[in-house]
Amino acid sequence: MPSDFPRRPQLLKGALAVYEDQTPGTQPTLILFQYNPSQIRRTLTRRTVPAEPGSSGGAREDVLRVPGPPVETVTLGVVLDAADQLEHPDSHQAVRDHGLHPVLATLEMMLYPPTLRLQEIEGQLDQGEVQLSPQDLPLVLLVWGESRVVPVMLTNFSVTEEAFDQRLNPIRLRLELGLRVLTYVEFTESSLGRDAFVSYQRQKESLAQQHQPGSGQERVSRLLPQQGS
Repeated sequence: MPSDFPRRPQLLKGALAVYEDQTPGTQPTLILFQYNPSQIRRTLTRRTVPAEPGSSGGAREDVLRVPGPPVETVTLGVVLDAADQLEHPDSHQAVRDHGLHPVLATLEMMLYPPTLRLQEIEGQLDQGEVQLSPQDLPLVLLVWGESRVVPVMLTNFSVTEEAFDQRLNPIRLRLELGLRVLTYVEFTESSLGRDAFVSYQRQKESLAQQHQPGSGQERVSRLLPQQGS
């Protein structure tokens, strides 16, 4: 038997890729799923065409028209455990010193504007400028296999800290993440996120073309109305 024979399958890890800076060539911060979730819950909600002012409802011919892709939400559970890293503390200094605080902070910062912006806001207030604009959050891509690399926005998450080291750093976390898929409707111009979504939708279209109905197709087809008859 060759010495390089794999003793276990090489599983592709799911991940979140966090882009603080979208400048071409910038590498993202990766949050690898230590254990891939056993299930992912997804919800797709149809976008509706806005009703015209004074109209009691959409025109009949507008029923099958949509202004863009559906609103897609994703909920998944992730477990992180520092046990493996703590077995080799010299190779994982951050985990040794802080437990899982760094990865937890990376997730939380997806919802926070940077403190540098706080300093800018305080400066504006000192100068009498009260017009504050919303701030950009990092771009996040959910990476879940070749067919799903899609931009998402973290909308909420809950965390249960289940174990701690002697300094009360969390060393085992159970997370539930709520994500919303961002589409070309949400991106106003060409960007990494917009390109990622377009690629994601094209992949769906390609997979849909490979669908085969299976047995029973002919019997069902005979029940369908014939166009022009």
